[in-house]
Amino acid sequence: MLDFPRWKVLTISLFLAVMVLLSIPSLVPKSVRETWPSWIPAKAINFGLDLAGGSYLLLEGDTADVAKSRIAQMADQVKAEMRRDPRIEIGDVSVQGGKLSFMVRDPSKVDAVRERLLPITGSGVGTTGQREWDIAVRDSSRFELTPTQAGLDQAVQTAMDDAREVVERRINALGTVEPTVVREGDNRIVVQVPGLNDPTALKNLIGKTAKLEFRLVDTTANPADLARGIAPAGSVIMPYAEGGAPVAVQRQVMISGDMLVNASQTYDPQTGAPGVTLQLDGAGSRRFAKVTQENSGKPFAIIVDNVVISAPRINEPILGGSAVINGGFTVQSANELAIALRSGKLKVPLKVVQESTVSPELGADSIKAGVTASIIAVVAVIAFMILTYGRFGIYATLAVVINVLVIIAMMGLISATLTLPGIAGFVLTIGTAVDANVLINERIREERRRGRSVMQSVELGYKEASRTIFEANVTHAIAGVIMLVLGSGPVRGFAVVLLFGIATSVFTAVVFTRMLVTIWLRRNRPTEIHI
Repeated sequence: MLDFPRWKVLTISLFLAVMVLLSIPSLVPKSVRETWPSWIPAKAINFGLDLAGGSYLLLEGDTADVAKSRIAQMADQVKAEMRRDPRIEIGDVSVQGGKLSFMVRDPSKVDAVRERLLPITGSGVGTTGQREWDIAVRDSSRFELTPTQAGLDQAVQTAMDDAREVVERRINALGTVEPTVVREGDNRIVVQVPGLNDPTALKNLIGKTAKLEFRLVDTTANPADLARGIAPAGSVIMPYAEGGAPVAVQRQVMISGDMLVNASQTYDPQTGAPGVTLQLDGAGSRRFAKVTQENSGKPFAIIVDNVVISAPRINEPILGGSAVINGGFTVQSANELAIALRSGKLKVPLKVVQESTVSPELGADSIKAGVTASIIAVVAVIAFMILTYGRFGIYATLAVVINVLVIIAMMGLISATLTLPGIAGFVLTIGTAVDANVLINERIREERRRGRSVMQSVELGYKEASRTIFEANVTHAIAGVIMLVLGSGPVRGFAVVLLFGIATSVFTAVVFTRMLVTIWLRRNRPTEIHI
């Protein structure tokens, strides 16, 4: 017991001192942290939605749209493959009944067509080996491509994962603190944004699919036919923003959002009206320059989510790879569109199926109640330990206080989000943090009753109780890991605090108190202890 080396004492003391210092940012208001010099660590715990107030949204993806998009994309790929050298002539690609079909004009090219289709129809889904598309030949020259269920399921999962990332990028661009964006089930996404008490702007931003297209306006369209919903051949009718008259645009897309590098809110230098500036990549810039050179004097439509935002006239070739969208924007709506465009297009439309707002006042009440519960728990535990175990109870009390500060420091270092269940985890940690010391102290009492010396009793007390302490906390940790992996939202918040509490309580209760007891025994060499 007395062989606790000095280097270990210094190492433990230094580590705990650093952790106590790192817990300070989480214990002071944010306004105070912002005044600190940049070299002072300022990472702190963030409050969750139930503590800081904010907005909660439950989004659901329209997975039926994924199947339509996959078939449309496959149709484009098939056409592109057949145009490669040597070109293979095929009939019109048609989509009917969830299948894609086309005729090969030269039946002798059927095998060549199959060879070109195999790479683009998927080599296998996961480890199942099942293809993403089934390929069948009918009547010796007609191909049918049918999406498999395994391929569709994989596409839905990929689309929802991508949607979650896009939603997170859009929310982060708003400058909010620690939003929570997680998948729930197969086609739902949970969004929690602490500190944002008006979900309207959030819904508007998230709800944008942000599918950007530039198309030429069909100037041959008859306004009377447009009013009846009749478009010229090769064109489609699209609504105009702000209730304007419908516009006929060519089916061919000049520029797509995939060529977009950046989008930012800007102002018209002449009128001062808000707008959005777009910057295209190299391929997009070259294509935009070519199209504007060939169509000078003609109007082109800037389309977002199948709605024409504006339809300016091409007065001269645009060679810089940039364009400006103007169209009755406010600063907020222009900024929202810019964020939506630069964060990427949603591959699956999302709709809000549930929303709620937590007021900051309710969060403040929750914090007050949690702090009160924590104080009561600390006072009760301290009183019990000191009255029951005397000096050893004081050591256990110091371990509890250090334990709480270390948990706060560790959560602050990773900028963890504290929720109301997390506060419950704190209270539970305080109550159970002394379990190890209770086991150790009771074992020391038992060894003293057997007639062993003070030194032997303390040594055996820590040694024999450590095995039980380890096994008990391993079972707690297993439960915590399961909650962390399989849970979501509040359950994960509780699990994070619980796991941190398990690790720190074992360290402080066993190692830290043993160090304090060793120092006391080494200095005083008592022949009797009151425990």
